Amino acid sequence: MGRSLLASTLARLVVPALGVSVLLNPAAAGALETIRLRLPLLDTDFVVRVSELRSPGSLLAGHSDLADLDRASGGAIGRRLIDVMRSNLPLELHAVLRQAQGSPLLDQVLLMVGAFGEIDALPDPLDREAFLQAMERAAAANGGISLLDVLEQLPGKAVTLELARVGDALQRLRNQRRLADAAMAAQQPVSSSGRFLNPGPSSTQRREVTIAVGHRTQPLSVVIHEPGGSGGRQPNRLVVISHGLWDDPGSFEGWAEHLVSHGYTVVLPRHPGSDASQQRAMLSGRQPPPSPQELALRPRDVSAVIDAAARNQLGLRQPVDSRAVLVAGHSWGATTALQLAGARPTTTRLRALCDDVRHPSRNLSWVLQCNFVGSADAAALADSRVVAAVAVSPPMRLLFDQVSARAMGAPVLVVSGGSDWVVPPGPEAMEPVASALRSGAQGHRLVLVQGGDHFNLRAPRGAGGGPLRGLLLAWFNAIAPAAAGQPPGLPPDGWGSASHPLRDVTAGLSQIAVQPILPSPVPRAAP
Repeated sequence: MGRSLLASTLARLVVPALGVSVLLNPAAAGALETIRLRLPLLDTDFVVRVSELRSPGSLLAGHSDLADLDRASGGAIGRRLIDVMRSNLPLELHAVLRQAQGSPLLDQVLLMVGAFGEIDALPDPLDREAFLQAMERAAAANGGISLLDVLEQLPGKAVTLELARVGDALQRLRNQRRLADAAMAAQQPVSSSGRFLNPGPSSTQRREVTIAVGHRTQPLSVVIHEPGGSGGRQPNRLVVISHGLWDDPGSFEGWAEHLVSHGYTVVLPRHPGSDASQQRAMLSGRQPPPSPQELALRPRDVSAVIDAAARNQLGLRQPVDSRAVLVAGHSWGATTALQLAGARPTTTRLRALCDDVRHPSRNLSWVLQCNFVGSADAAALADSRVVAAVAVSPPMRLLFDQVSARAMGAPVLVVSGGSDWVVPPGPEAMEPVASALRSGAQGHRLVLVQGGDHFNLRAPRGAGGGPLRGLLLAWFNAIAPAAAGQPPGLPPDGWGSASHPLRDVTAGLSQIAVQPILPSPVPRAAP
């Protein structure tokens, strides 16, 4: 996931889908008339008439519960709601959905939204073609699509939003943070002063090249950062950084600059099937969402970069050791790093849990992970030349089980933000790492970042390396003795962050009660 990433794009898709995700009966007469907000613990619904949302005047003259509330507030509530309802959505929604037809990503979006409410006389199964036709009718109005345009063209009489269900979902997200909050409270942050945080003596030279790869039809674009002077600490070490979904190398060139200043050579491939340009094409309706096959194509991109370095096809100023490569990644790129380190994706949990909208571990990253239901088993692509990895905010709870964790031959540092709502640290980082350590896996570590969310741990070019710069350098420096048979470790101090305190919580993971990730129990019918 990347700059716009899963959260923002899902928000764009979910907002219009909220009125239409659980439709549709083409034969139904009339358009949607009312929205009912069902409040928890109350016996009555809060009613909004769709026709009253076209203008502030019609709302003030209306007769719904919202109209009464709007009059009581002097029109302030209605104006805000109408502005939201009438604003055009920032994408060619009808084209996007047409391209996304049959995509597991779309299935997951609809499943999530459908968990919050229902439209009267909901047909089962959902008529996808009617869904798409309704979006295309809405697209013809006013040169764009607003949520109100969508609602006005829906069949049926009313849509009911269960606010209690929304509350349950929010409470689930809060519960998923408690484990990380407790772990951070039990540890002092690492000091934020020391040599790992300071720039090294080497200058940085940057260029872009393309290389031919056998697994893609188009050449692979890569950004190269390499030392421009002498004095680097480890001049023959190669680092490959994999970006997240709908992101690009530019979001991580700050990491590269810091590592290069200390003598590393850093290469950042642009994954063409899931980068920022693919997102722009998808949002304009010119391409479908990322293919599930990208789960296997991304690690092959990284292996192709290592091959090119070994064959001297990158034109590097100084040779690198292509037999002992370091890999880092963010979000989906972190999942790629785990695959290269030896973790084997499996469909076992995906098939059992992807339709379970109320599972206590469910989070936004499951939308992405569930896209790989049909491709996970073919994506075990470990590269023995990868001797260590850093996985920042990795979606991993569904994709990797305990067996796959034991298969990781390279030590992995997992980093997770304590405020990450897209990939929450509890279910997606703490429990999998704890499970891996209990299974006998050695050398893996977990660092939690106070105030870290899914986006602020990245570091664009010229940003000084960001809050993780010292941690990345300290971890990669520690790998040299690990190659001689010693387990890698982090120094006790000197790699922290003043802006986002870092804590190594690995030792405390033995206290975590890891629950088996099983489907939610089916509620029993009342006697």
